[in-house]
Amino acid sequence: MNEAALRELTLSVVDQVGLDAPEVDFRSALWDAGLARVQFPVGKGGLELSPSMQGAVEKAIRDAGRSFAALSINTIGIGMGLPTVLTYGSDEHHDKHLKKIFTGEDFWCQMFSEPSHGSDVAGLSSRAVRDGDEWIVNGQKVWTSGAHHARFGMLLVRTDPDVPKHKGLSYFILDMHSPGVEIRPLFQITGNAEFNEVFFTDVRVPHSNLLGAVGDGWRVATTTLMNERVALGGSTAPRGSGNISMLMKLWEKRAPELDVTERRVMSDRVMKLWIEAEVGRLTTIRGRSNSVMGNPGPEGSVGKLASAELNIRIWNCCMDLLGDEGMLHEPGYPMNRDSNRADWSYSKFFLRSQANTIEGGTSDIMRNILGERVLGLPGEPRVDKAIPWTDIPA
Repeated sequence: MNEAALRELTLSVVDQVGLDAPEVDFRSALWDAGLARVQFPVGKGGLELSPSMQGAVEKAIRDAGRSFAALSINTIGIGMGLPTVLTYGSDEHHDKHLKKIFTGEDFWCQMFSEPSHGSDVAGLSSRAVRDGDEWIVNGQKVWTSGAHHARFGMLLVRTDPDVPKHKGLSYFILDMHSPGVEIRPLFQITGNAEFNEVFFTDVRVPHSNLLGAVGDGWRVATTTLMNERVALGGSTAPRGSGNISMLMKLWEKRAPELDVTERRVMSDRVMKLWIEAEVGRLTTIRGRSNSVMGNPGPEGSVGKLASAELNIRIWNCCMDLLGDEGMLHEPGYPMNRDSNRADWSYSKFFLRSQANTIEGGTSDIMRNILGERVLGLPGEPRVDKAIPWTDIPA
């Protein structure tokens, strides 16, 4: 199928379901037609086409008059959970989870980081002990985005402490409503609580919820992490959209108020940021075109690194354009459990952007991945790689 035929199919589905259809119904129709992720297998949301053709589907939807961003309704689930479950899940997992992830009926979260292990995920200490057809989980996760909304979570735990840290991990789908799961909010500098701490006290997880083999959790987690970096790195949205669009709107408003010298200096700065945003968008598209079954390689770290650094520069520029007004925040600095970014002020976006170089892997980690796995540079010394986890000093 070429792009013209794919566009025609998309427009036919849009016409059939209707531009004003509820989001779940609209996405359900896309899934059934194989337009959710065109590189996925037929019958599982795809048409076994090149992933580079997904952009044609989304453009056709927008051209028809419906606003559509594939990840927006369930970013972690669609961007990370969907390809992981497809790659390592059973047919039963596929039937139960894939479509509902894409439609947004089941919101997902990811539980890797712990209070003592963020960058060194493989060193985590949350434990799962087998008990017949179940595993009993105890421990704690942190920085879990959206856990308070999530129906299911991607859980990485240690199942064998007597082998090297990367080999003793297993990966489970966790029902977030299970007894023993406790979720506590973590309030941020913005006043919102997007993140959470999650505690596990004798939580029972069916063995059937295992993704991959016992002890193979690091390989499964790597799939999630690579997809996370692409999801955080940008999208196939139209040129000039996203964060840069908000800077451009502010520039149009503020430029006439600047004197000649200020306007020339800021004009150069804004134009440079716009160019960088477009380069990043095109790089993300190119990176996704190299994916296999929806799973990108280490090249996905390029977009994540670039976008994280760029977002901070964009919002810094917005603050400079606002001048003294940029110091103002919402009256009373309300502490909100949920985040409705459509109502956010420039100051909130500025504050939130500071986390971009940390979440999903720090910028330093991205540079290590790109240096070692893309450029082929020597790896950093890892003195604990072959040591049993129990022998590593805490």
